[in-house]
This record gives sequence, structure tokens and C-alpha cells, in this order.
Amino acid sequence: MEQFIVILREPDGRADEHAEQDMKEHREKWNNWFVKYAKEGNLVGGNALSLYGKMIKGHNAEVIDDIHKVGTEIVGGYLLLQANNLDKAVEIARELPVYEFDGYAEVRPFKIYN
Repeated sequence: MEQFIVILREPDGRADEHAEQDMKEHREKWNNWFVKYAKEGNLVGGNALSLYGKMIKGHNAEVIDDIHKVGTEIVGGYLLLQANNLDKAVEIARELPVYEFDGYAEVRPFKIYN
């Protein structure tokens, strides 16, 4: 089995308004996804990311009090999967609920360098 990182990108949800029932159903879908793929042994780890942080940029390693954004898009979290190949990891990631609120996922092989 190989490992893959899934980077979850989505609109900054602080500005969005969703009905409470929609949010409840969305959280349930996430929970069901986590339970299913943890049981199947494909979910290795992952987490949501805070909306607060600092960036370090440029030749002088300047510290900026903000997170990386493109417009209102943020990196909302990551998952670490294991699967037989990239196509299988993509198949698993296609079931993520992130797409319901205009998010998207990027799946990349996770390489460990020694």
C-alpha cells in the first residue's frame, strides 16, 4: 500500500451562511466517511486546519500574520490515506463531503525522504 496526502481546499466558510439542518447533515456525512475508511484501513490520519496562522516568505524569511489564501479560498484541512495506487486514492477522495459547499480536493503521493 502507498500513502497519499489529500489537501482540502474550500471557500472560507466564515462568510457563508448555511441552514443548521444542512450543516448537521454535512457533519454526519463527514463522520460516516471517516468511520467507513478508518474501518477499511484506508484512513491513516488527517485534521481540519485553523483559520489563524503565520506565513514565512521570501529571501529574508519575513513573517506575515495571516494564512495562505487565494481570493477567499483556503486550505481547510488534510487527510492521509493509504491505497494500492493513486487511482484508488482518488476513488476514495471522490466520496468526500467537501464538494457540497464548493470545496475541492487534491490527491498526491506522500513521499518520505530519508
